[in-house]
Amino acid sequence: MKKLIALSSALALGLTVAACDGPQENAMEDAGEQNAEAVNDQAEAMEDAGQISDAQADAMTDQAEDKADAMEETGEAMDNGAAPAATATTN
Repeated sequence: MKKLIALSSALALGLTVAACDGPQENAMEDAGEQNAEAVNDQAEAMEDAGQISDAQADAMTDQAEDKADAMEETGEAMDNGAAPAATATTN
């Protein structure tokens, strides 16, 4: 439940500053947040089923949130006319 509250707060804060973002950044941020939310839901379901530990669920969520942040930064770079920096991701 704590994760849900934290995620909701982060999304609300994101909506507050969204007016300052460009269209690519907004699109990338939205896609990243949707993916992170899906991963979080999946991790919580796996934890509830006893398939993974709380620490493993947290790690999955953290990794998805890091990827969402990287996607947002890529979108921001695209809006600013800069080539996005190469990012290494592991799945």
